[in-house]
Amino acid sequence: MSRSAEIVMDAVRAADHDRYLTALYAPDGKRYALFSLYAFNAEISGIRDRIHEALPGEVRLQWWRDVIAAGGEAGAGHPTAEAVNATIATFGLPKPAFENMLDARIFDLYDDPMPSRTDLEGYCGETAAALIQLAAMVLDPGEAPRFAELAGRAGCAQAMTGLLLLLPLHRQRGQCFVPADILAAAGSSPEEFVTGDGGPGAKRAVAAMMALAREHLSAFERGAPALPVSLRPAFLPLALSRAYLGKMENGSPLEGVARLSALRRHWLLLRRASKGWPAL
Repeated sequence: MSRSAEIVMDAVRAADHDRYLTALYAPDGKRYALFSLYAFNAEISGIRDRIHEALPGEVRLQWWRDVIAAGGEAGAGHPTAEAVNATIATFGLPKPAFENMLDARIFDLYDDPMPSRTDLEGYCGETAAALIQLAAMVLDPGEAPRFAELAGRAGCAQAMTGLLLLLPLHRQRGQCFVPADILAAAGSSPEEFVTGDGGPGAKRAVAAMMALAREHLSAFERGAPALPVSLRPAFLPLALSRAYLGKMENGSPLEGVARLSALRRHWLLLRRASKGWPAL
């Protein structure tokens, strides 16, 4: 393995360990391509953590747009840029999906509230769901289009679960991904939600957000038994979503990050990778 490949894998292992584990279940010839996609996602989703001002963050996103648009040798010297461009070229992945992903990540750089449930689902579709679909296209381009709608449900479930896990961090920096219409129905507002204890409506809003994540997860699980073995690695992160949601229900997502033990994560992934999802 080249040094660049090691850097890409290490980046995923450090920034997105759950996806790192799922990529290990992919066939040898496809595994590094998945790592390149997940490293790209980690790069753009972590821009706000590394660059604390919005304008330089937008500049970084534009750099990635230019790299993806140019392809080929663009981004030479940057292991993740080289890897993702090679993956796009090798597997014929659609560049508009990457452009939409980058556009969606502009929202991360600011403290504007998420306007509505529809906006949240759109954000999840252009980020997590797109990533699942791209991974599916790498694994089995013939079967992937049949499961595009299922990828949408899976991406919403996974992304919403992830946003709930990150609630303490987001609230600390004044960021609110809980949609304003859900907050209003719970008797709260984005401004109140991110201050102090979140106000009396905070727990109701979180419960509604969890119910929305479960709604998408259940829809995914109803269709998941039809997934061919070839596509399972792309959808494997969903093997952990219900366990994370259960953990949060028994704790307080507003205050602390729910965690699953390494043993439980490995077991859940192994079970779904080997047996798939049972029929409901």
